[in-house]
Amino acid sequence: MDKHINALRTAFPYTIPILAGFSFIGIAYGMYVHALGFEPIYTFIMSFFIFAGSMEFVAATLLLGEFNPIYVLFLTLMLNGRHLFYGISMLERFKGTGKKKFYLIYGMCDESFVINSTATIPSYVDRGWFMFYVTLLNMFYWVSGAMIGSLIASIVSFDTKGLDFVMTALFVVIFLDQWMREDKHYSSLIGIGVSVLTLIIFGPEYFTIPAMIIMLVILTPLRGHIENKKVVNER
Repeated sequence: MDKHINALRTAFPYTIPILAGFSFIGIAYGMYVHALGFEPIYTFIMSFFIFAGSMEFVAATLLLGEFNPIYVLFLTLMLNGRHLFYGISMLERFKGTGKKKFYLIYGMCDESFVINSTATIPSYVDRGWFMFYVTLLNMFYWVSGAMIGSLIASIVSFDTKGLDFVMTALFVVIFLDQWMREDKHYSSLIGIGVSVLTLIIFGPEYFTIPAMIIMLVILTPLRGHIENKKVVNER
């Protein structure tokens, strides 16, 4: 029992910033999917089993459209393909965690990845249980926030007009955060240019996947140049 208490006590402070972010975004997500017509039980199922942040907002919209599994597959890979690299980089760190490894893989999100890959874990704390509780706490924050939002929306009657803009707002905030982190805005400007071009060519319903593929093709060979520029400027 002591190893669980020590791991939980050590993990919780690392997740406090995530608690604030996930709770509020989760509440917005819960209200958003309720406005689309989904009952709280569906909110729980999606937030728990998908557990993919921005992809959950997209998934809620996709469920209301025509069945197109190929489009959904490619869109999901484009939005969350980074987790393939997260997983590869965490293989060594997950060694020796036993059966907990399966949950660590399933529940890994951006925030859990950052904490579990960078945290300095005291020698008296079990490494596997520390990563387990970081992942569990972050998932709890998101799922409980989504459920609170959905329950509030189902109990309290209010005009939900414009609430679907929350997904657009989320991506705008993510973009602005990325813009502020960059010294040179090469990737952001390429993203804007490609998005506008594919929107004109393919229309609003089909431009997403072509845009992401073109961005990947352009940015992959430029990655080294952009990162070198960043290092030089930081010096």
